[in-house]
Amino acid sequence: MPGSRKRLSFTTRFQRRLSMRMYVLLIPVGMLLMLVSACTAQQPPSAPQKEAAPAGAQVQGDLRQVMRGILYPSSNVIFAVQDKNPAEIKPAADPTTATDPLASTYGGWTAVENAGIALAEAANLLILPGRKCSNGRAVPLQNADWPTLVQGLRDAGMKAYKAAQAKNQDNILDAAGDVTTACENCHSKYREKPGGEADRCM
Repeated sequence: MPGSRKRLSFTTRFQRRLSMRMYVLLIPVGMLLMLVSACTAQQPPSAPQKEAAPAGAQVQGDLRQVMRGILYPSSNVIFAVQDKNPAEIKPAADPTTATDPLASTYGGWTAVENAGIALAEAANLLILPGRKCSNGRAVPLQNADWPTLVQGLRDAGMKAYKAAQAKNQDNILDAAGDVTTACENCHSKYREKPGGEADRCM
């Protein structure tokens, strides 16, 4: 009849109801997804993990022990070759246990190179915070002249090292003079004290 509503089939009515239910169900699901997305966006990015810092240098001996253990024997190697050619020094009977570096397995000019490097590297040990003099006083790192004195030792060591690399006897003589000067500059102020052990820093 005209104006009358057409009756829908059962299948059509079922599909419409199913569509409405799915629509109603999707609304809260969509809102939940939007909320999760917003929360995730607000979270700051995690900071990259930093690598563990390497352990700092540690001070073990006092200044006198460093002098006697490293500077004294290394300087003597350089002083010893002022009047002898390192290449002509014969190895010890057992070079592996030789107490004289010049006659050891790494003797000759190599020993002189090593002595120069030892002096230059030992200069770094003289500026480490926390080291004490033999009498318990702090090494005078804060004194204005200390860095200059340390640099003098470093330069003398490198001069000896380069002379040994070149196997130049004349340059070794000059380097030995610089080592002597570097030692005297420091000793005259910090070791040779009228009060003896109580006042000195070595």
